[in-house]
Amino acid sequence: MNFFNKTVARILGHSAAETAPSIHHFRFHSAVLARDLPYDAYLPAGYDPATGHEHPLVLFNDGQDLPRMHFAEIFEDQTSGKKKPPFIAIGIHCNERRIREYGTASQADYKGRGDLAPKYSRFILEELLPHLREQFCLSVKPKDNAFAGFSLGGLSAMDIAWAHPEVFGAAGVFSGSFWWRSVDVRPDAPNADRIMHEIIQKATKFDKNQRFWFQCGTLDEEDDRNNNGIIDSIGDTLDLIRDLHEKGFPEKNVRYLEIENGRHEPRTWGEAMPDFLGWWLAKK
Repeated sequence: MNFFNKTVARILGHSAAETAPSIHHFRFHSAVLARDLPYDAYLPAGYDPATGHEHPLVLFNDGQDLPRMHFAEIFEDQTSGKKKPPFIAIGIHCNERRIREYGTASQADYKGRGDLAPKYSRFILEELLPHLREQFCLSVKPKDNAFAGFSLGGLSAMDIAWAHPEVFGAAGVFSGSFWWRSVDVRPDAPNADRIMHEIIQKATKFDKNQRFWFQCGTLDEEDDRNNNGIIDSIGDTLDLIRDLHEKGFPEKNVRYLEIENGRHEPRTWGEAMPDFLGWWLAKK
């Protein structure tokens, strides 16, 4: 494992191999992004690569924020018992280039933000996933692989998953930045030019077996650019869900969770996390 720096493992409970999940911290060098990216691997209790059991995988953008959501405790709860299959979660850390690496790979926004999103997509598909599959026993079936993220990281996860249904069977978006647009807000057409919406609206090839989970909080923000009484975070998300249904995605493949008094912050996303993981794992 010469591409790893020093590995630090924190065990939850007693022996990770026997009784409890474990967290392992790695640093991976990306040639595509020309930088090191730390990531955290959450492994279920009893994880043993020698068994050859292939685990479902969920990737998280903004993985450095998972501890603020008490993700370790949530992970332990979700992987305990036999009601749901054990899975592996990877939290990918970002850095000061977040506003450039996250976004939509097909184009940057009207301010040029997200200009490195094509490279970030390549990093995920061509570098990180092959690396993870070398190191851990992971399923390669799309239905067993999900990509999730928070805010702008949620937009990034949605964009990459949507573009690659042969890799990701599901996406999870917490307070997604679906306001991302190619032109600044036009007073006569405030909902026009939203990039992710146009990607879905113009798509001619897609996989209706993909599944999408969305969450918003009623206090995500205060902006209401079209003055319809619905904050933009919720309005943009509901519009995207409408676009998916108009493309023929069935109701059962799309879930929306709205949290009363939920804010644009890790505490709310942690509250929503068990719903996302339970929804994703329910199909396994």
